[in-house]
Amino acid sequence: MNDELFVRDLMTPHVITLEADDNLDLADMIMRTARIRHLPVVSQGKLVGLVTHRDLLKASVSSIVRVPEKDEVAFRQRIRARQIMTTDILVAKTDETALSAARQLAEKRVGCLIVIHDDETLAGIITESDFLQLAIKALESIEDEQA
Repeated sequence: MNDELFVRDLMTPHVITLEADDNLDLADMIMRTARIRHLPVVSQGKLVGLVTHRDLLKASVSSIVRVPEKDEVAFRQRIRARQIMTTDILVAKTDETALSAARQLAEKRVGCLIVIHDDETLAGIITESDFLQLAIKALESIEDEQA
């Protein structure tokens, strides 16, 4: 019996994405509404980048100078995802072990890995939160065994 856990077992398969030409205002609205911090960016169905909450903060005018909210919104509507996205994307394959993915997150000090199929199409996302939930379940199991 194989007790190995794979990325496909932990990942979130239904991922909200941005198109490369979507603006930062849309990215900000999606992140706030969905309560997420990572948005894969696609162009013609292919993964081309990643916009994170941190990227939005860095690109925000109001993080540099105090501006009226209407001016900040206008600025965010002009900036496109492709202008601020990270293109050096860390990925994991669906059949990669969860341990390997966890090590990659820890070593690279990132919050997520984009999960891809063998044909490099988007399969999902795996985050630090996914591993935290796994740790909680494991600790609860240990606690139950000791009770």
